[in-house]
Amino acid sequence: MGLKQALKGIDAFPRAEEHLLQKTQSGALVSIIGLIIMATLFVHELRYYLTTYTVHQMSVDLKRGETLPIHINMTFPSLPCDVLSVDAIDMSGKHEVDLDTNIWKLRLNKDGYIIGTEYLTDLVEKDHAARKHNDEKDHSEDSTQKIHMHGFDQEAENMVKKAKQALANGEGCRVYGALDVQRVAGNFHISVHALNIFVAQMIFEGAKHVNVSHIIHDLSFGPKYPGLHNPLDGTVRMLKETSGTFKYYIKIVPTEYRYISKEVLPTNQFSVTEYFSPMNEFDRMWPAVYFLYDLSPITVTIREESRSFMHFITRLCAVLGGTFALTGRVLDLFHHNPVV
Repeated sequence: MGLKQALKGIDAFPRAEEHLLQKTQSGALVSIIGLIIMATLFVHELRYYLTTYTVHQMSVDLKRGETLPIHINMTFPSLPCDVLSVDAIDMSGKHEVDLDTNIWKLRLNKDGYIIGTEYLTDLVEKDHAARKHNDEKDHSEDSTQKIHMHGFDQEAENMVKKAKQALANGEGCRVYGALDVQRVAGNFHISVHALNIFVAQMIFEGAKHVNVSHIIHDLSFGPKYPGLHNPLDGTVRMLKETSGTFKYYIKIVPTEYRYISKEVLPTNQFSVTEYFSPMNEFDRMWPAVYFLYDLSPITVTIREESRSFMHFITRLCAVLGGTFALTGRVLDLFHHNPVV
């Protein structure tokens, strides 16, 4: 009997006799409110436990021999597809780059509706050392040499007529697709540089009439992961009374996203700085939209993590126990000032 009495002495939950308990309406009201609060907090804690969180880590980028994917989706409402080209240049010093292209051009009418589709085969691969990114002077000289060699033939005349008719109809062009370029600094630009200078003059009657207004629907350097926001998505740049060259200076940060399932998604984040250079009367540069990119030597690893089950139990006991204690204190107040 001594042991049983000792065990009863450390009972933290003593119970009164049934005939000594008194149930009241105020107690029922507080109990219902307490149960609602505890149920709400339980659901909140359960949702918090089931959601994952991310941990960011940085390390030196050790990748070699890989390509850089570039996803493009842009609209040029004032330039027809016949005159647009995509040029890709890198700093590797090579005249030819292993560049896989999958670019399409969609012809748009003046209301923005698609009226035709064309596969872009005029993507140009050029040596950075010889071209210096945007050396339009070489473009003009090369075009002039072509004219001297081949003359203004019927094909060029038809091209001029077709392009001028498209401009008169208010046609635009949507360029979309993907490029795989060398993983080195470089640039790609969308412009009328594929035209020889004489043809371009015949079509536009001067560089100042080349309207490179554009809408960037999507520009990314790899697949998207949860929470990623590409800063150029949704960018709208419209020119009214002037023309010029847009340059977007992009800093690419290699990124790995590790899902909680251990799947790894290699991609890239980037930051951007924008610059616009308006045309002047004596400028020999033809308007274009440049994207000049460089890569960071640091890789960011974003890892999904789940919360500990023991942490969940601890928080659950804390909130439910705290609610129970609080309702008990409120009930004590009712007992000191009974309603019924």
